[in-house]
Amino acid sequence: MSPHLQTSVAEIQSPEQDIKLQAASEDIWDMKYRLKDRCGDAVDKDIGDTWKRVARALANVEEEGNQAYWHNRFVWALAHGAIPAGRIMSNAGAEAYKPATSTINCTVSGTIPDSMDGILSMVKEAGLTLKAGCGIGYEFSTLRPRGAYVTGAGAYTSGPLSFMDIYDKMCFTVSSAGGRRGAQMGTFDISHPDVIDFIKAKREDGRLRQFNLSCLITKDFMEAVKQDADWQLIFPANQSEIEDVENNIVWRHLPHFKDNVVHNDQGEVACKIYRTIKAKRLWDVIMASTYDYAEPGFILIDEVNDKNNNWFCEDVRATNPCGEQPLPPYGACLLGSVNLTRFVKNAFTDEASFDWATYHEVVAVFTRMLDNVVEINGLPLEKQRNELYVKRRHGMGFLGLGSTLTMLGCKYGSAESLAFTEKVSYEMARTGFEVGLHLGQEKGVAPIMNDDVEITSELMNKRPEMANDGIQIGDKVKARVLWAKYSTYMQQFLHTGDDQDKVLLNDLIEHGCRFTHHSSIAPTGTISLSLANNASNGIEPSFAHHYARNVIREGKKSKEKIDVFSYELLAYRAQINAEAMPYSDDQDKQLPAYFIAADEVTPKQHVDIQAAAQKWIDSSISKTANVPTDFAYEDFKDIYMYAYDKGLKGCTTFRFNPEVFQGVLVKEDDLANTTYKFTLDDGNVVEAKGNQLIEYDGEMHTAANLFDALKEGYYGKF
Repeated sequence: MSPHLQTSVAEIQSPEQDIKLQAASEDIWDMKYRLKDRCGDAVDKDIGDTWKRVARALANVEEEGNQAYWHNRFVWALAHGAIPAGRIMSNAGAEAYKPATSTINCTVSGTIPDSMDGILSMVKEAGLTLKAGCGIGYEFSTLRPRGAYVTGAGAYTSGPLSFMDIYDKMCFTVSSAGGRRGAQMGTFDISHPDVIDFIKAKREDGRLRQFNLSCLITKDFMEAVKQDADWQLIFPANQSEIEDVENNIVWRHLPHFKDNVVHNDQGEVACKIYRTIKAKRLWDVIMASTYDYAEPGFILIDEVNDKNNNWFCEDVRATNPCGEQPLPPYGACLLGSVNLTRFVKNAFTDEASFDWATYHEVVAVFTRMLDNVVEINGLPLEKQRNELYVKRRHGMGFLGLGSTLTMLGCKYGSAESLAFTEKVSYEMARTGFEVGLHLGQEKGVAPIMNDDVEITSELMNKRPEMANDGIQIGDKVKARVLWAKYSTYMQQFLHTGDDQDKVLLNDLIEHGCRFTHHSSIAPTGTISLSLANNASNGIEPSFAHHYARNVIREGKKSKEKIDVFSYELLAYRAQINAEAMPYSDDQDKQLPAYFIAADEVTPKQHVDIQAAAQKWIDSSISKTANVPTDFAYEDFKDIYMYAYDKGLKGCTTFRFNPEVFQGVLVKEDDLANTTYKFTLDDGNVVEAKGNQLIEYDGEMHTAANLFDALKEGYYGKF
């Protein structure tokens, strides 16, 4: 039995980092993760009770004689940095108080059919999913473009964006009723005729605010941009269109279009060309919108599918709301993150080091915990549950990377930080699949592993190396062989230089694994702030060391601004015994040079860190390259091309733009330097700085949050 089992359940920080939770952290835990009864009285008396509740729910999945042992192990892991995602923390073990909720953070909708019945059926499914507390992603470029003729209705369609508005309002209504913000992702193909409307949609005040938006970018498009080539905007044609406009038809490989389309012998779909534009012009539209509005994001969908472990049975077209989980139709993924700050020894000194042995142990126990969540998923739709049971994918990641690097005296973005990031990801991956192998032998592999998959010409084209092993079209091959032996990601274990990795891969080929996917790096916003005492989000550096966070508080008419401090600043001040001194932002200037914040990192450094982690993350990464408000557009527009050249699966940027709307995280300097103007009913104009408090309608608001709420149309609707 591990000596760590003697650790006190009530221990919140390890001895070296015994730092009291800041007020904002305790507040968020109380609002979001603390179990309460219908009267609002606390069931979880403290954070230790929250851990015990979650550990008990997950240990109850084990065989009866082992439950007490695994409960202790799970509590130990939670006390040493394992942090399940928000839905697990909120809902595991809470059935007696909220039986209709899920432990799954994210899902993807089934493919939205291009029909009124299909669209509205998916709205219903999405509503049930959001009601259960799950975020959801959709692809909307399956819907025909605005102005296309609908034969059955004898009319012209209003297009995908108008239907997205329905989903947006539904999400706001469901989340307002449930007291938790709904989360949605809308993806859209770069070749769809309405793609420019999609890119510009958020320029309208209040439109699609319940959505994150991302374009599905292809290698063909990126190469067309580089070569200043033409780009065709297309959509599948029906038979009459093919006959009417035969010279305006192209054939494209579009596996996500299966029904009511015309295929040729090669499996390609006949598509009508609606418009031809310069690829660079479309690229500039994306970049300008991203610069001003931080959207759309950038999903390199070819890279996603090529590097998918389930390349042989999935065509991914959408992601969860923050982009770290590319998922097939009805795909669902449970998430969790390891707090890296918990493994730093002798922080801020020349002897600073990372405790790899304890890290491995936490990852191993946490892998079993997340696998157990599958059994208590609480997903509302049978198709979602079936997809999860068959593949058992989960996404373990880490948080606090930026804080940890600072505590180790390492500058985020440096060569040393890249090496550390890759090693953290690799050690998580190897440990995870070792546990997955043993869990498969103990409890059974993911059911898909034992499927017999018929090799088609399409699969052979994806992996022509199969022919070198004597596999032919028409042969049937075990899914576990296609998953381990021919997955681009899994094959990396052959090239690490460690013979044990080769043994592990061969064992996985022979026996299979408990799950198809193990890792994913989520944004971890509220779990970082609360349960990790504001360690840096996910893979990010700290946004700043003192800043404001805008939170939705039920019953309040605008977002509430709360002050927070970075975990590394609290740890540093505790070490030099400065906690008794009144804090001022001027003190930040006296911090060591390795104390840097997000906008001090160059965009290329942001991308380099993501690339270092992505090598060993088998799903994807939610990563935001923060740039200052005055960052030059010409420099900014190169970020996404650089991400493409580095082989990333996606990229997102954020630049504070006070003329648009507030972000979740805001620097005090940005608020103080921004003036907001309010026009009163009598025509008079009142001006106020963004951080100035204003009394309005019986409540106190910051000028920035009040302005945002009134402009965006959500004032008084939380």
